[in-house]
Formats: sequence, C-alpha cells, structure tokens
Amino acid sequence: MKNDTPSGLQAVCVFCGSSPGLDPRYAAEATRLGRLLASHHIGLVYGGGAVGLMGALASGALQGGGQVVGVIPRFLLRAEVGHEHLSERIVVETMHERKMTMFERSDAFIVLPGGVGTLEELFEILSWRVLALHAKPMVVVDAGGYWAPLQQLIGRCVEARFARPALQSYIRFVDSIDDVLPALAAMPLDHAPAELDRT
Repeated sequence: MKNDTPSGLQAVCVFCGSSPGLDPRYAAEATRLGRLLASHHIGLVYGGGAVGLMGALASGALQGGGQVVGVIPRFLLRAEVGHEHLSERIVVETMHERKMTMFERSDAFIVLPGGVGTLEELFEILSWRVLALHAKPMVVVDAGGYWAPLQQLIGRCVEARFARPALQSYIRFVDSIDDVLPALAAMPLDHAPAELDRT
C-alpha cells in the first residue's frame, strides 16, 4: 500500500447518488474512487445499486479486484436495480437497517455527489458523531463545487451557535478523489469522542 493509505482502514462506506447526475464527470470520478479503493485493498461498502453513481462506484471497485459489499432494502431491489456481481449482497427490510449495517461494516465514510438520500445518510452518520456514538472519519468529495453549499451550511450552523466548532473537524471536504485517502490518513480511526456535543 502507498504511504497515504490510512493505517487500520479495512473498509469504507460510500454514500452517493443512484442517478448519474447531469455532469458525466461525477460517474467517472465514482468509477475512479472504486478503483482507488481496490488498488489500496480497502473494501467498499455501499447501497447495493447497479445504476447511477452507485453502479459506477461498485463496478470500478470490482474491475480493480476489490471487495464490494452492497446493502439494499428489499423494496429497492427493483427501483435501484440491485447489482448482481458483488462480493457480498445484504438484503435488509428498512432504510434504517441499511444505514446501520453499512455503519457497522465500515471504518470511515466518503460522500460523493447525490440527492436527498445521500444527504439523509450523511446527516444521520454526522449526527451520530455529534452524539458521541462513533468517531469514524467522514470525507466529502466536493467535485466541481457540488457540495460547497453544504460546507457553507455547516459553517453557518457553527456561526449561529447551533453547533460547536468541533463539528467542522468531524467532516473534511476535499476537491478531488486524489485527496480522499490523505484526508482519511490525517483523521484518526480510533479517536474516542471527548464529550457529547449538546448544542
């Protein structure tokens, strides 16, 4: 493995859209992330779909010889066209069970462009971090400035004192797939939360 590979990182969960989005660069970057994880022998845990950015991500990892675990609710198997060639597919009954399973199977989280579902997944994991339920690193890939409004919103929450400044240290925004592993390497995997963020 390269020196920028985070120590002890065995699997990451990636949240991203089940749509390809308007800009073809998003799918290309998702594929590249999958290949990057595979080349560093880091397992991928994701939502189990075969379409959109999810499909591009999983296919990239599989093409690179990586291990891919897909977690998908039964009712979404058709809507998101469940990927048929995964290392492991876990079918659950609810969206909450999906998130909990992905959380339990992962050491860190990466967020690519996506819609409401991606935001919901990110904010639940981020809220669990604020509540001191975990200390797993979170990295958002701000491809082409897509997530810039989200970064501004998080900053606004801190400025308005609806969140403590520590919130901004729980999640890192990077500009490129190339920055993901160095960002994760800079965030300790086993750091216990110091206290509950009560703001």
